[in-house]
Amino acid sequence: MRYLLTLCCLFGSLTALSQNDLEKDFIDIESKVIEWRHHFHQNPELSNREFKTAEKIAAHLKSLGLEVQTGIGKTGVVGILKGNEPGKVVALRADIDGLPVTERNDLAFKSEVETEFLGTKTGVMHACGHDTHTSILMGVAEILSKHKDKIKGTVKFIFQPAEEGPPPGEEGGAKLMIKEGVLENPKVDAIFGLHIRSNYEVGTIYYKKGGIMASVERFVIKVKGKQTHGGRPWQGVDPILISAKIIDGLQTIISRESKLVDEAAVITVGKITAGTRFNIIPETAELIGTVRTLDPDMKALIERRMTEMTRDIAKAYGGEATITFQNNTTITYNDFDLVDQMLPTMQRVAGAKNVRLRKATTGGEDFSYFQEVIPGFYFFLGGMTPGNTEAFPHHTPDFKIDDKGLLLGVKTMTHLALDYLNQ
Repeated sequence: MRYLLTLCCLFGSLTALSQNDLEKDFIDIESKVIEWRHHFHQNPELSNREFKTAEKIAAHLKSLGLEVQTGIGKTGVVGILKGNEPGKVVALRADIDGLPVTERNDLAFKSEVETEFLGTKTGVMHACGHDTHTSILMGVAEILSKHKDKIKGTVKFIFQPAEEGPPPGEEGGAKLMIKEGVLENPKVDAIFGLHIRSNYEVGTIYYKKGGIMASVERFVIKVKGKQTHGGRPWQGVDPILISAKIIDGLQTIISRESKLVDEAAVITVGKITAGTRFNIIPETAELIGTVRTLDPDMKALIERRMTEMTRDIAKAYGGEATITFQNNTTITYNDFDLVDQMLPTMQRVAGAKNVRLRKATTGGEDFSYFQEVIPGFYFFLGGMTPGNTEAFPHHTPDFKIDDKGLLLGVKTMTHLALDYLNQ
């Protein structure tokens, strides 16, 4: 049975489409994908403000004859391609938003866009590669639309806004698209997504079963003490001292209570606010930070122990403390069976030596919300020029991707969709 399944994976898409047909399509599409990528890079838009980006995507999908839905999750675009034969429904997802980063590299298509973000003037840049994801999926849509008559089932192209997080006070991203029914009508059976990486060589793919990217939680701890003169600490309760003890205590949850041989976990306090001047012990303090986990049970343990420890440490020193959590993303969790099913496809397309197992990262991705509803497979695509000794880090003004990495993304997503539907 396993042997037959592997053969099906290896040759499924080729029973309906000849390899020559698809190779010609890939050759023809590469220059278009690069041109789209340069356009989006030069004209980035922030989360929930991707109006012109969405217009260009929707116009392209309509030109292909797809059923197109706009305004999903505020600025999201969905294209539906129904094959001539009934079958399953597969979704392919790309994120479309940029970041409030001022670009400083020397690209001919460098972004010069400026805006105001949270009251501060800033540049706008595709500093994480979402322009490449969008362009890759537009290319996949064009190729598959040419072969509608040979497709068994339905392909849903999801162009998602606000992956980087909606502005304060707004909903957005994958969570809002799901809430508005993006995985229904028709109901999606499985979803695939990719992320280009500036530190992996062009031509490579990296994957992992289970948790590949961490859940991202924001926490706020409010500590209450008793204000007093800085020279008479015995007359009050020092919330700054309590905060220090809480921070120290939280790290023992990672170092002594979390089974790190299974998965990584991180607790970081990134901001402390307390006091007004040097000689006053204040009444309150506030700590803000993040928790990153890759296992649901470990996440539950850490939340429980952080709540207990925060409360009990404050009480031990005569004060009070409360903690609240806000989920920004959940665990990007690759379905084991889906990975096993589709790995032969990726190895055929990229070459087995170029499809590599990797460890999890404590970065986060809201693709994870799709995976909470249906099986999903999320992987990394190489975007670094071969031979480079220095990558250009994501979320920085110097971020840079080699355009030669895009075609493998188009090929992989195309074959994943076809092989999944043909099995």
